[in-house]
Amino acid sequence: MAIMRIENGPRMSQAVVHGGIVYLAGQIGAPGEDAGTQTRAVLQSIDHLLAQAGTDRAHILQATIWLADMADFEAMNAVWDEWVDTKNAPARATGEVRLATPAYKVEIVVTAALPE
Repeated sequence: MAIMRIENGPRMSQAVVHGGIVYLAGQIGAPGEDAGTQTRAVLQSIDHLLAQAGTDRAHILQATIWLADMADFEAMNAVWDEWVDTKNAPARATGEVRLATPAYKVEIVVTAALPE
């Protein structure tokens, strides 16, 4: 079974497709922006990568959301709630972690299925 790598770099690929499943790397927004703005940028990136893989947000199976500060939970959720396909909402977990740099407030990782 073939493996497709999307936006492959020397350290990592932004997405990998194998066996009908799309695995995205953690997506981040512009450092220093507020949590809502970063979330919006992350979700645009997710849409872009899923499209390159041949799928979309309606096929997301799972999302893991990392926040640098749980105080940003409401701001992130406000943007998420506008974006998510409510008829096909994925399984989701959200937690507080220290991200790669304090300028990042949100990182989201998703796994999606390819359409049948």
